[in-house]
Amino acid sequence: MSLVAGRGPLGPDRAGWFSAPVADPIVYVEPHPRRVQAVHRGQIVIDTENALLVHRAGTALSYAFPVGETADLPTEPEPDAPGYVRVPWGAVDTWLEEGRTLVHYPPNPYHRVDCRPTRRRLRVAVAGELLVDTDDTVIVFETALAPRLYVAPDHVRTDLLRATSTSSYCNYKGYATYWAAGDVDDIAWSYDDPLPETRPITGYFSFDPDRVDVSAELPSPDRGT
Repeated sequence: MSLVAGRGPLGPDRAGWFSAPVADPIVYVEPHPRRVQAVHRGQIVIDTENALLVHRAGTALSYAFPVGETADLPTEPEPDAPGYVRVPWGAVDTWLEEGRTLVHYPPNPYHRVDCRPTRRRLRVAVAGELLVDTDDTVIVFETALAPRLYVAPDHVRTDLLRATSTSSYCNYKGYATYWAAGDVDDIAWSYDDPLPETRPITGYFSFDPDRVDVSAELPSPDRGT
């Protein structure tokens, strides 16, 4: 969703600007020359390299397929790509792209994650108890999202944390485990087995500034505007 979400170039809170006005809302449709497969009841029901990607503000990134390449699955026309149809994500059991199992929506070719070691300071406290105070951190720059600091467990009072039942999935980082401290749930998250592009933050913690007191030395999002 990077083009049309958050601070992306076609998103609601653009980080930059265009040299000429761009109509809103705008839909961007492009060829996607990767092998996309769908599996339903143990059978491959879609197997194509002719899919399109549809970037539409307010909705998840989606595939569009040529009419006739979607077996007997439910479809609806893609209004911005005549001759193509969309298939509801939940209409099949498994989606794959070049052999990788997908969750929620297709991975975005414009979405990038950079994990850089840094000396930016992170201080975290909850209910007056200091959990983190270090400048040995990793800053994560993720397309269309604000940068975040992650910190190794060695610099965290992990004795004050406990895992919660909350979980989430990111197509670019993987499955997250969430952590509570005291009476406050889900103050932090970590990735025990992240996807290859985010291996540098394996087991590292990031903290929710809306749930605990976080002081993070981060770049200003509005610098240069």
